[in-house]
Amino acid sequence: MDIDALRSFLAFVETGSFTRAAKQIHRTQSAFSAQMRKLEEELNVSLFDKEGRNLVLSEAGLALRTHAEQLVGLHNQAIKQVKRYENKRPLRLGCPEDYNDSILPRIIKVLQQAEPTCSIHVFSDPSVSLRDKLDRGELDAAIVTRSPESEEGHWLTSDSGVWISHPNFDLTSYQTLPLALFQTDCKYHAAAIDGLSKQGINYQLMACCNTASAQRAIVRSGIAIGAMGRLSVSPDLKILDGMPPLPNVDIALITSVDSHPILDRECLMQLRKALR
Repeated sequence: MDIDALRSFLAFVETGSFTRAAKQIHRTQSAFSAQMRKLEEELNVSLFDKEGRNLVLSEAGLALRTHAEQLVGLHNQAIKQVKRYENKRPLRLGCPEDYNDSILPRIIKVLQQAEPTCSIHVFSDPSVSLRDKLDRGELDAAIVTRSPESEEGHWLTSDSGVWISHPNFDLTSYQTLPLALFQTDCKYHAAAIDGLSKQGINYQLMACCNTASAQRAIVRSGIAIGAMGRLSVSPDLKILDGMPPLPNVDIALITSVDSHPILDRECLMQLRKALR
């Protein structure tokens, strides 16, 4: 049975009139009548009975009504589900590796709620690299750190630098502090070195890492202390007191000029709420 014929049949069910049904489906009455005759011929039954001057559903027509409603309903549901993928393109999202545990899952949750069918491709690189990729058109959006004075992108939340160590690390037993830091383009790297130098504390840069997981692993082993954002500290590490101050940073979402459709005003507001 043709789904369009079933829709026309249900239009008659709703209106009780060939004339009105034809108008509702934007056909001529003759075209509507021809469609109903063809449906009857296909089923080899009479779907309508004459009752005075009016047409009513026959016994076969009444039986078809229930099935037609179910079939058209299923067809509409299938079209609706499949249409959700029409013109869909993945969201290419950059996120520094140090925010993968604390911020990324909350961002993904909001994006998934905003558009459940959107495929999100995540790329983990330092903020500097993510900005370059965004400029080259390789990303649709990126989560980056920025200075508190900057107006870059859409502000999401703020973070503060902290010193970290293994819970049993004894600072007093070291004349020269072993350090595991991010690479030199990280604000915490420069601030940590500068702070220790100004306070006359001897240090040895044992490791320079480009990922938070590498820095945390070294610190977790107890062979060095580190400096990173509070949001990136795992529960098994200790935050040290009495150390040189480290800067605060803002975390923002920057988007490409050709912004992905999922990143509308409402979605950006929900992202800020999720990280509040």
